[in-house]
Amino acid sequence: MKFIGIQETKDLKDCTERLFCSLPIKELLLIFRNRSKISKTIPAVVAKEERIVVLETENAALHLKLAEYQGFARRSTNEVLQLYSAHGQQQKLQRSSVVTRLYGAIKRLKKDLKSLRSFALELSKEFQHQSRTYLYQVLTAVREIQLQNEAMQMFQIKAFDLEQSLQEVTERYEKEKQKRRALHNSLVELRGNIRVHCRIRPLLPFDTAAGHSISQDRSIRVRRMGVGAANPDDIPALIEAITKETVLVKCSRPGHASINKTFQFERVYSASESQDIVFADVAPLLTSLLDGYNVCIMAYGQTGSGKTYTMLGPQLEENFTFSLEDESELGIIPRATQEVFRLISEKPPGSYWVEVSVVEVYNNEIFDLLAKDSCGKVFGVKRDVVTTREGKNDVPLLTHETVENASEFLHLVNKGLQLRARHPTLVHAHSSRSHLVVTLTITTIASEDNFGTSWEDEQTSQRLNKEVFCTFPQKTRDNKSTSSSRASSPAQLEATEKLKQVKTSLQLVDLAGSECVGMSGVTGAALRETSFINRSLSALADVLGAIAEQRSHVPYRNSKLTRLLQDSVGGDAKLLVMLCISPDQKYLTESMQSLGFGTRARQVQRGQVKKKNCPVPSKAK
Repeated sequence: MKFIGIQETKDLKDCTERLFCSLPIKELLLIFRNRSKISKTIPAVVAKEERIVVLETENAALHLKLAEYQGFARRSTNEVLQLYSAHGQQQKLQRSSVVTRLYGAIKRLKKDLKSLRSFALELSKEFQHQSRTYLYQVLTAVREIQLQNEAMQMFQIKAFDLEQSLQEVTERYEKEKQKRRALHNSLVELRGNIRVHCRIRPLLPFDTAAGHSISQDRSIRVRRMGVGAANPDDIPALIEAITKETVLVKCSRPGHASINKTFQFERVYSASESQDIVFADVAPLLTSLLDGYNVCIMAYGQTGSGKTYTMLGPQLEENFTFSLEDESELGIIPRATQEVFRLISEKPPGSYWVEVSVVEVYNNEIFDLLAKDSCGKVFGVKRDVVTTREGKNDVPLLTHETVENASEFLHLVNKGLQLRARHPTLVHAHSSRSHLVVTLTITTIASEDNFGTSWEDEQTSQRLNKEVFCTFPQKTRDNKSTSSSRASSPAQLEATEKLKQVKTSLQLVDLAGSECVGMSGVTGAALRETSFINRSLSALADVLGAIAEQRSHVPYRNSKLTRLLQDSVGGDAKLLVMLCISPDQKYLTESMQSLGFGTRARQVQRGQVKKKNCPVPSKAK
């Protein structure tokens, strides 16, 4: 709805007046004629006019408000436009700053790219120059390598020729060395000399104040000797094996110059050499045993020097028997027994049987360690040594057990070891207080006509052994002989008369160790044992000295030990002495004494060892 304002009303009136003035008379008359009609409509018109005035008033107010709002809108629009303008200017400024920065960055990049391009060109030139230089160097090096290869090939040819020459010289040297050793052994046999081997034990815990540990394999071997381990790098070893035949002793005293002494023996074993190596040099003697020679192997040395370990091997602490678990650690006694039975197994069946006896010399008394009481329990019985009509020494009533294999022998020896006297000292926790003598007696049955020849080649002897062996004494555990209950035919009796028995013996001796009372710290009964041990070892040294000097009288009767070993030491047995030495300085006096004993033993010349070629008649006729 459109409202008419006051000014418009005035304009309407003026327009009306002009209209009336301009109208013709006729029309004005018509208007006046109709005036009555118009007068009737005037109130309505007035009302409408009033209404129009009110509406115009309201319209004016609304126009005022509209104008006010329009002014506000214009101001708001201006403000918005200003804000848009400011925002646009700000965006322009921002865009201009970003563009400026980008432009600067681009300029810098262009500059860097230019410098990089120039650097790349220089680098390329330098690389090409260096590549040419290196290529020249590589070609030069290749030529030099080719020359060196040619020279190396020449050197290799020369080295190969030298190696072949060295190998030939080494082979000739080894052959000459073997020949020299064989000649030396032959000379020793012809002279009847005593073979002396020397074994230097590893260092033990009591060799140092601090309990260090050594390498695993050596610590195991040392613990099996009855003790723990020590560190050899922390303890100066004054005794060492410089060759397989020479021992070097470094003698030094405070305030005096060091003096080095050397001792020569048939074989010298260092601390690192195993039981296998030691026995390999002993085994040839066992072949002589079955060839009719008596053999004696004796371990000599101070207490704690490894004699029992060398002879028996590792021992169990609970009963002092030797362990059979690790065969590589077994000593000479079990290995020698196994070797003897192996050699017997290669001979004709029934031509050999083996007996064993175990005795100890304790406080200058001989004890039979295989003797049994009425209940069959083994206990040590005192025995004595007597001289037979033939001039040989014998132990009457000594128990001889027949064994058929190495296991039975080792079982009997372990029984005897449980009775062996032992006592702990400051030097050795399981010190042996007696001399142990294990004897294997091998009885050989052979034809009298063919005795002295190679028995394994004699088929006739083998046949006779099989036919008539049943007529010989049956071997029993109590060592009692019973005659065969069968009636023998004349042919069998005649064959039996032609068979003879030859007995050879293998004595395996583990001597008690010499002791210094001040170091061992023994008192009471142990001190008395030490006195008897030292006196018996001194008597053994006196016997060897008398034989070496070829005196008319040899003092065998000064000790039961020397009487028991008389036939081996001064008789017709092949004797091997195994010296056991400690390398530590505080045992230097005892070690020098042992080395001196071995030197005197080597000087003994007993004449050529005799073979048992005079068989005794068999008792089974």
